[in-house]
Amino acid sequence: MLGAPAAAHIAVQSAASTDLTSGRLVGTTAAVVALAGVVIGGLALARSTDRPGIGNRRNRAITALAAGLVGLVMGVVNLAVADGGPGTGNGVIAGVAALALGLIGTALGGLALTRARRTG
Repeated sequence: MLGAPAAAHIAVQSAASTDLTSGRLVGTTAAVVALAGVVIGGLALARSTDRPGIGNRRNRAITALAAGLVGLVMGVVNLAVADGGPGTGNGVIAGVAALALGLIGTALGGLALTRARRTG
């Protein structure tokens, strides 16, 4: 008889952890910004010639570099202030994703910027 209230409390507690908390929102935002840096950096590297209407390679490279760095820093800060592990509502998984994607976006942006300086 005493186990039923405890089981109900655990069920309510686990359902509450699926809400969008501020930690999850910050982590997800960081991951999306870092992903944008990866995509823009990939586009900056893939375009061999500048076409009208989509910006030049240097601008895309700088944008990718900035987005990658912002996502990276946001992910690191999110991980630094998280007081629990994965599944606690602190955005730890999204923070790790932002960290990885931010590193990739920064690397792609830097590489594209180096290539833009060499060809320009």
